[in-house]
Amino acid sequence: MQNNKRLGRQALLFPLCLVLYEFSTYIGNDMIQPGMLAVVEQYNAGIEWVPTSMTAYLAGGMFLQWLLGPLSDRIGRRPVMLTGVVWFIVTCLATLLAQNIEQFTFLRFLQGISLCFIGAVGYAAIQESFEEAVCIKITALMANVALIAPLLGPLVGAAWVHYAPWETMFILFAVLAAFSFFGLHRAMPETATRLGEKLSLKDLGHDYKLVLKNVRFVAGSLAIGFVSLPLLAWIAQSPVIIISGEKLSTYEYGLLQVPIFGALILGNLVLARLTSRRSIRSLIILGGWWIVPGLLVAAVATVASSHAYLWMTAGLSLYAFGIGLANAGLVRLTLFASEMSKGTVSAAMGMLQMLIFTVGIEVSKHAYLHGGSGLFSLFNLLGGVLWLGLMFVFLKDKTVGNATDV
Repeated sequence: MQNNKRLGRQALLFPLCLVLYEFSTYIGNDMIQPGMLAVVEQYNAGIEWVPTSMTAYLAGGMFLQWLLGPLSDRIGRRPVMLTGVVWFIVTCLATLLAQNIEQFTFLRFLQGISLCFIGAVGYAAIQESFEEAVCIKITALMANVALIAPLLGPLVGAAWVHYAPWETMFILFAVLAAFSFFGLHRAMPETATRLGEKLSLKDLGHDYKLVLKNVRFVAGSLAIGFVSLPLLAWIAQSPVIIISGEKLSTYEYGLLQVPIFGALILGNLVLARLTSRRSIRSLIILGGWWIVPGLLVAAVATVASSHAYLWMTAGLSLYAFGIGLANAGLVRLTLFASEMSKGTVSAAMGMLQMLIFTVGIEVSKHAYLHGGSGLFSLFNLLGGVLWLGLMFVFLKDKTVGNATDV
């Protein structure tokens, strides 16, 4: 196993190639969301299918998490990861053959399976390849690159549908993924620790049972899911809230994404600067001072006035800055809360989070349909409150994340 202390060119090539794949899968969601209004119009479907596209995508992201992590432990991270990239390319191109909204949504589910490979395989390899301080910096910097997708995706997607058919977006996604395939094939190291072991369902169930009996691991995984849910709910629902609800243009819709995801990137940059001076624990706590107040601002404003979308954007921006500060360290501590092989641990973490995302986005959709922006923001606030409660459990042991060498 590699344990790189410095990021030389060769060591950096692997995370860069991985993040290009991650970027292609993320923009495969964020760019099509504003285009979903054109998709449902072409297929003569109702507007409720707009967020359902993202629900299907994330459901796919949960579908094979349980298998891919343990499988990559035993047959290798490289072959599993490369297979995932090819799968994404093929399913993106298959979208060009969809004839109705049901087929389109099913293909979105199949594309979403590609997300399983990022967390259960790719990020496990990152965590195994670098020491803790370097790893957290890589995770934060990778997050910044990946977050260009939700920052640029809505703007580019909104403009794209004015000048080209929405189907051509999926050709772009496939091309980006193809570049990442060649890069990963060349640069990805093999870090699996259980190569050659037999994979049986009985052993798999035993491994997951041990992982899920770890209260701190479960608390951390659920916390990451609940604290990230408001951001994903916003990505899924904002085309309906801003364009259909507030009657703003697609350009204005895109501009409203900038402060939120710009704040998220800023939080990650601040995190990268502070990792050498502050403990992970203190950075998570620092992020909490922005997360819950930000969601509270959005909730109070939209309950008072259902059209206070600017205040909602401001509150979500504060929350997003806190996410940027807290999440990379929380992911690291959660992954290493269990002694089990990291492919299995990462897969369990991903499944818990994707379950929260898949159910949560559908609940947030119905919250908006029945209660407008106010109920939608209150639901987001609930996610922040649950995160806060879970952090009390996760950080109950005062020694957790207290090392100052990160």
